Amino acid sequence: MTVQSISRITALSAQALERHGAAPWVAASVADAIGEAEATGNKICGLYYLESYCLQLKSGRVDGQAEPVVSRPRPGTVRADAANGFAQAAFLRALPEAVQAAQENGTAMLAVGRAHTCTSLGYFTRQIAQAGLIGLGMTNATPVVAPPGGTKRVIGTNPIAFSVPDGAGGVAMQFDQSTTAVAFGKITMAKAAGERIPEGWAVDKAGRPTTDPAAAIEGSLVSTGGYKGWGFGLMAEILTAGLTGGLTSQDVAPLKAPEGAPHDLGQIYLLIDPGVSNAFGARLARIMEGVAENEGARMPGQGKVLASQVDVEDAVWAQLQGLAGVS
Repeated sequence: MTVQSISRITALSAQALERHGAAPWVAASVADAIGEAEATGNKICGLYYLESYCLQLKSGRVDGQAEPVVSRPRPGTVRADAANGFAQAAFLRALPEAVQAAQENGTAMLAVGRAHTCTSLGYFTRQIAQAGLIGLGMTNATPVVAPPGGTKRVIGTNPIAFSVPDGAGGVAMQFDQSTTAVAFGKITMAKAAGERIPEGWAVDKAGRPTTDPAAAIEGSLVSTGGYKGWGFGLMAEILTAGLTGGLTSQDVAPLKAPEGAPHDLGQIYLLIDPGVSNAFGARLARIMEGVAENEGARMPGQGKVLASQVDVEDAVWAQLQGLAGVS
């Protein structure tokens, strides 16, 4: 292990992305998301994805020079065409318009289409909350989940994120989770490390519970809470594919494959102005008080401080330096 600063990780990530074909502003937006993921301990959405980003830039699977097109076809609807570029860049360009739409109308929808995978959804909803609005986000992904009791994969891990502003430019609550018992990346990381996985994470291709990550990769992840998680996953699928025109999970190729068609994924964000209710601040405070009455309990994400430096595996650090062209 090596201890590295988030600022250094972010700078080298941007350098690596530029070196492989991303425009400087695009590279900076993606690198910022990588750095925040590492700072929150979300390694699956951090440097774990950088090599695939770079390989896909080289192959053209993602367009690092794409200029997102932002439009507002209705007062409360903002659309961002990522043009087969990175989701982070499209969101960056569209967020100011979406915030303005929500402030004007009370609520607004931001639909990001033709985008590369966005990895951590919380990265985006956090920005919505920091702008003083309630943010709800969702997306879909490659098919890794069969219906409960079934064996044919239909949807992805289809994460959902939710962030609530604290009224002072911060975040009072945030959660960011897949609608499966675990993120798919934890399965692949366990396989790479030669480790077993806990029972309840996945089933094999015959639908039987398994602790073998290789069998899980060939089989299906389990929806969190069974039918309940399956329902939320379907909701995310319908909204993201249906309202952005992005592919359904069944038609999305593996996200980390170096070559192939663009991801063509969609993300949906709902922005709500808490000012539509005079009671919002008081009710939020009351809920937080109730949680705090339980020793050691807190609201999800409450008071979370991003790390300024983190442990990075030696092999991952060497890979980052290589991608960035640094000896």
